[in-house]
Amino acid sequence: MPKTIACRLFLLPGIAAALVGCQAGDTPAPQPPVVLVAAAAPAAAEGGSYTGEIRARREADLAFRVGGRIAGRLVDVGAHIAAGQPLARLDPTDLELAASAARAQLAAAESEAATAAAERQRYAGLLARKFVSEAAFEARDNAHNSARARLEQVRAQSRISDNQAGYGTLTSTFPAVVTAVLADAGQVVGAGQAVLRVARPEELEVAIAVPESRVGELQAARSMRVSLWAEPELALRGELRELAPAADPASRTYAARIRLVDPLPTVRLGMTARVDVRSTGDSRLRLPLAAVVDLGQGPVVRVVVDGKVVSRPVRVAAYRDDGVDLAGGVQAGEPVIVSGAGQLAEGQAVRSRPQTAPERQR
Repeated sequence: MPKTIACRLFLLPGIAAALVGCQAGDTPAPQPPVVLVAAAAPAAAEGGSYTGEIRARREADLAFRVGGRIAGRLVDVGAHIAAGQPLARLDPTDLELAASAARAQLAAAESEAATAAAERQRYAGLLARKFVSEAAFEARDNAHNSARARLEQVRAQSRISDNQAGYGTLTSTFPAVVTAVLADAGQVVGAGQAVLRVARPEELEVAIAVPESRVGELQAARSMRVSLWAEPELALRGELRELAPAADPASRTYAARIRLVDPLPTVRLGMTARVDVRSTGDSRLRLPLAAVVDLGQGPVVRVVVDGKVVSRPVRVAAYRDDGVDLAGGVQAGEPVIVSGAGQLAEGQAVRSRPQTAPERQR
């Protein structure tokens, strides 16, 4: 018998014995599946960030109270002005002519009133001596009264003309900063047409636009932090002062004004600012979107209790881009299954593994 055949015959009984031994043994139990879990954590207090512009609370467009040609503009953009300071002037020619005409009319009315008074007095004496009739005296008396009324009318018109001559100089009734020039020298403007735009810098605020889905969140804000793009290390405290009652028809956002509490001198009008809103919903818990499933009886999450799957009905407060906020149903710190929760059975044994934070995934 060849040597190779002898070796094969010798190995066959050993292989057969091994196979018989494997079949006789028990099949190993399958290991429980591994699931990713994340601890239910409080939702971030940040309610949103909005970019806006530093504005003054009180802004106004200054205009001449009479029309005419602008003879000169005395201030530029950025100028700090005082109350009563001349800012621009109209060509005074027409205003002075109107005032002169009014004064001439006043002099004529005064003369007519004096003549009518003298005539009435003379007719009163003649009536006492029975030289004129009662009707003649009444005519002179009516003429005197008419002259007096005409005098009062012309006197008031003269005052108006004098005032209009003074309106040829544009001034501000309060200290302010010029933010825009809307008309310049040589331009003919009408009464009430804006010439300068000014702002009172003692009260500063941030003008922002808020989406309609965040209006309630802004109104319930606990605190607001304002930072400047030019000085990001500077943190200011803000308060909601004004919220528009209707959305802008073009952008569908609500205009809001955030008042700055104790602004620093480095904060200037027109600066770009960022408003970070901290909401009052600190009791909410935030989980990944995949953690919440609906098995036909409302939203639930699956938690791992003693190595087994347990379902917990939850109340969803809001769905967000970065997760879902829960208003109840789970406790902070509980291990919630965040992947494949819908494919697991109630009470199924599992092995949990913490989900790796995104910043640690390299």
